[in-house]
Amino acid sequence: MVVDDPIRMHVEPRLREPALLLAFAGWNDAGDAATTTLRHVDTGIQSVPLAEIDADEFFDFTVRRPDVLQRPVAKLQRGAPDAPIPRERVVVWPHTEFRYGSLDETRELITGIGAEPHLRWRSYCDAVVELCRRLRVARVVLLGAYQADVVYSQPVPVTGFATEESELSVLEVESSDYQGPTGIIGVLGARLEEEGIPVVSLWAGLPHYINATPNPRGALALFQRLARCLALDIDPEPLVARAAEFEEQIAKLVASDPELADYVRELKAAKRERFYSSM
Repeated sequence: MVVDDPIRMHVEPRLREPALLLAFAGWNDAGDAATTTLRHVDTGIQSVPLAEIDADEFFDFTVRRPDVLQRPVAKLQRGAPDAPIPRERVVVWPHTEFRYGSLDETRELITGIGAEPHLRWRSYCDAVVELCRRLRVARVVLLGAYQADVVYSQPVPVTGFATEESELSVLEVESSDYQGPTGIIGVLGARLEEEGIPVVSLWAGLPHYINATPNPRGALALFQRLARCLALDIDPEPLVARAAEFEEQIAKLVASDPELADYVRELKAAKRERFYSSM
């Protein structure tokens, strides 16, 4: 590793052209749907630490401050039973953390979760591309979520783009025609395509009028497309159960707020009108 290399490898495994999944907290992750999806995948593949991209070059710590934790330290106590537990102060920096695990006997998967960087996006993309080269990544899947005028109780819409456009129809994902300001996912997706690395980007649309985080319905919608995209054999039931409970809670919230209920009815009517006008 060169001195200025922002990539810090914890291990150097020999992987068999794995897929890399990436999600970024913040603007790209309404309702924490994308990062929740990847944490579910991490649990399913029993992932372990692989690497990280150092935060120093890419973050303004006056904007996003490091977290300071106090962690209990396991230590034998020879004093009184009520003696205070020794504690250690730990600073947690907003690195992009990469983990890996096996899907089956022939396939590995890499996940990466981090906050959207504040600075030097081109250099950050360079670091991701370099990591892909080191680990011989075969394809990258980018996950995001955005706020939209959607009905909370209807299926979560998933849009996106892919290097191979035909792949979206197989995944039942509508091609995105968005134009405008973009986040690190858009920039990174364009850079990976330039480097010849196949990319799929999946975005869940979540109701802007429901201020609830995390949103497991969004995570479930992303996971279902992701599972189809990569033939993942990971149990979806924890997400299914959380999504059902979440929808029930939101239904009660809407029913108890006449103004919100009226707004949802207007959204449903507008959606029906758009549907019939397109026929």
